[in-house]
Amino acid sequence: MINEKLQKSIFYNFNKLQDEVKELRKELNDLTEKYEKAMATQRCHIMRIKNGEKLSDEYILNGRNYNDYSPEAAFDFYNQVDENYILLDVSAKGYEPPEELPEATKIPLDELPFRAKEIVNKATPILIISENGVKSILACEMLNEFGYFNVNNISGGYKFWPAFRHKEITKTEAA
Repeated sequence: MINEKLQKSIFYNFNKLQDEVKELRKELNDLTEKYEKAMATQRCHIMRIKNGEKLSDEYILNGRNYNDYSPEAAFDFYNQVDENYILLDVSAKGYEPPEELPEATKIPLDELPFRAKEIVNKATPILIISENGVKSILACEMLNEFGYFNVNNISGGYKFWPAFRHKEITKTEAA
């Protein structure tokens, strides 16, 4: 009887230790994943600084992995003739912007996981636009997870794109 209790106790304790080891492995995997993500963000910041970009304090201090351009700042960047960039439109398939941006590569957000490889250069700045800027935020996060480190959200998307707003104001004034 004592021997039986001892065996049960040993097996009980052994199983308990196994469960604790499993839990510790899970926690270690989670920590490793968080560490790798933090390191990827740091590499992203270093690459952007190395390439001469001026990053805001908020961008670095908050560990953001994409830039959030105001519509005006994005429009200025877009209009720089000597800048090399990719303009990515992640709007829904049926969405028609007020005016086409001819150089935009159109990949709807829901297709991005399957078509991201179409964006060949991971170092070229990518300006991402969508209907109102929400899908472009999600696209920035997704592309960063895929190893693209120079992704830039255009806040407000097509809704606040300066060239389109000026046309709307002119139409309203004419009426």
